[in-house]
Amino acid sequence: MQPSLDVRALSKRYRGTLAVDDLTFSVRPGEVTGFVGPNGAGKSTTMRVVLGLDAPDAGEALVNGVRYRALDRPLTQVGALLDADAVHPSRRARDHLLWIAQSNRIPGRRVDSVLDEVGLASVARKRAGGFSLGMRQRLGIAAALLGDPPVLLFDEPTNGLDPDGIIWIRELMRRLASEGRVVLVSSHLMGELQDTADRLVIIGRGRLVAQTTVADLLATASKDQVEVFTLLRSEAVAVLANAGATAAVSSAQSIVVQGLAGDAIAGLLTGAGVSFTELRRHRASLEEAYMDLTRGSVEFAASEGGAR
Repeated sequence: MQPSLDVRALSKRYRGTLAVDDLTFSVRPGEVTGFVGPNGAGKSTTMRVVLGLDAPDAGEALVNGVRYRALDRPLTQVGALLDADAVHPSRRARDHLLWIAQSNRIPGRRVDSVLDEVGLASVARKRAGGFSLGMRQRLGIAAALLGDPPVLLFDEPTNGLDPDGIIWIRELMRRLASEGRVVLVSSHLMGELQDTADRLVIIGRGRLVAQTTVADLLATASKDQVEVFTLLRSEAVAVLANAGATAAVSSAQSIVVQGLAGDAIAGLLTGAGVSFTELRRHRASLEEAYMDLTRGSVEFAASEGGAR
């Protein structure tokens, strides 16, 4: 049986505020799925319900077909990093993991294995209170991996990590997915997931905006846009806007144009005496794609295809 994570018509309210609103999505095994949206979108609340830390007001969240609280030895079914500070500061790193392992009847030798995997073997007997945020993140990831679970949830896993650590966690997530696991990674920074995630679940104000692949989202956002490299950005924008195109400054050296083909853009700029050095098809960033998707009337509407 393949591992699974399913959220079905989930709603959760806190003191009159609707944090999650009739949310439905599924996460596939074998892929890294980014769970994205702005701060306050409902990502952490959804993950807390998945892990049985909060009870839903409606709907359900299922891990491998059952609710978290019905799982036997749950850490062998699902591992999670939600809060890097969820460790007593006076407890040694190895003792912290041993306590967790014993609670789920996980062999003690597994503790040393995951400490080595996350790069903390040399500080295993040091107290967590002396750890940097990046080290506490690694300890939290070690706890998530402790039961060798087929389902993994990470909430902002790159917080506090240096550049080498960020590269490490990205490679770790991709390896875990390649082993056939369910990997859900929550972030409000789309750029962190652009080269890591295969699929995205995008939410806003607790509701599903879209569930799609990264490749499809970027292709849709890129559309027929052309990037024009010129130092005369304002002049170029004015010329192209007068011709009916949508043009906007993209960087200190370029603008992005939609609504005109490359040869038409070149002709208009040349005719107006606006010099440029290069034209090329614009590839939208994941952040641009997100902003485009959630703009205007479709801001909090599910994509036409829905969950796939």
